Amino acid sequence: MKSGWSRTALIEVSVDPPHRVGTTAKGYEANTNGWDAGSVAITVVPYSPDWPKQFARVAADLQRTLERVPILSIEHVGSTSVPGLAAKPIIDIDIVVERQNVPEAIAALVGTGYVHRGNLGVTDRESLAAPDDEPRRNVYVCVAGTLHLRNHLAVRKILRERDDLRDRYGAVKTQLAREPSMDIETYLALKSPILQEVLALSELTDAEKQAILALNIGSAGGPQNPTAPPAT
Repeated sequence: MKSGWSRTALIEVSVDPPHRVGTTAKGYEANTNGWDAGSVAITVVPYSPDWPKQFARVAADLQRTLERVPILSIEHVGSTSVPGLAAKPIIDIDIVVERQNVPEAIAALVGTGYVHRGNLGVTDRESLAAPDDEPRRNVYVCVAGTLHLRNHLAVRKILRERDDLRDRYGAVKTQLAREPSMDIETYLALKSPILQEVLALSELTDAEKQAILALNIGSAGGPQNPTAPPAT
């Protein structure tokens, strides 16, 4: 099963409750859902072959829910979309649509129990809370062609192709999450160098790469530029 379903996955920074099994560090919730202050644990666990299966199951459900909406694709993004990469055990899903179809997609999802949470500070990306935790997931309706989406897809592509970068990135995340005093701002800043190496191989412009870097190393208190992609 491919990681993206199509009619023609920033990597991730998420948090886990402290009781979850995995490598954790205290911090603020700075995941792709937005910035919610609170003492939580950043959790990084070894790659699970169940993740693509979980995505495929959710994508099939979403396809049925959105059958009357002209979506472009349903993408498995974030670290769980990269085979072999340590990640937080939450599936990140981008539903890609043209701008004019965003309201229709949101309405269809809300009609099946999803809760619309707005863009949470990221322009052209709408967050929806899932009605259940089977599996735990982040679901977004994204406007096609925007920077945060192209960032997700570019990083996924490169990390799938470059095992060396994948392994280095996973090692960095795991090591940082082991530090009991680690805060989210430091976590993002210390991950940024390896992510910049990844993005250097992408087709993003220099200005776009700098926008992502600025967000990742200057993220205290939340995103500084609401048009920039979320820290990954």
